[in-house]
Amino acid sequence: MRERASPQDMASSSGSTVTGGKTITIYPLTNYKFGTKEPLFEKDPSVPARFQRMRDEFDKIGMRRSVEGVLLVHEHGLPHVLMLQLGTTFFKLPGGELNAGEDEVEGLKRLLTEILGRQDGVKQEWLIEDTIGNWWRPNFEPPQYPYIPPHITKPKEHKRLFLVQLQEKAVVAVPKNYKLVAAPLFELYDNSQGYGPIISSLPQALCRFNFIYM
Repeated sequence: MRERASPQDMASSSGSTVTGGKTITIYPLTNYKFGTKEPLFEKDPSVPARFQRMRDEFDKIGMRRSVEGVLLVHEHGLPHVLMLQLGTTFFKLPGGELNAGEDEVEGLKRLLTEILGRQDGVKQEWLIEDTIGNWWRPNFEPPQYPYIPPHITKPKEHKRLFLVQLQEKAVVAVPKNYKLVAAPLFELYDNSQGYGPIISSLPQALCRFNFIYM
């Protein structure tokens, strides 16, 4: 019987190689110190107010652009995502709206500093590694999708997610009205009921990276 060639043999004979994804270093949660600072409030007092402002701004400057950062640490050899918790059931990634004409990477660095930056004047360095997701809001409504529906010609918001490489050690200041939590990827996976569709999709979005635990 003829022996069947393995995929590795086929790749070798054809001269091509398959490479893995980008390698990301993750440091333990205990490497970081967390302080507090003055509350940071949302621009809008309610969800209806947020969509009304989105309507008003869309007529003036067009589609809203937002960015969010995915910050990873590890505990017990498992990657965890740092996120902000408001109340008991609302979770969000650090980030927010870009200013008109603002560069995405520079805008995310600005927002991360505003949300988690130190209060002692020491500048925090944020290394933006890679884009890990694009989400679109087709209408002035809560639903967002990882694609633009075919009947939508003018999306109302584009949200881009970036993987942020944390320094080996850092001090982070969290607004008093938020709680910073570290959620393991296995808890986020397929858990849109608890974390929403974007955060619950992070395990799939991150699976193309190779993690090194320091």
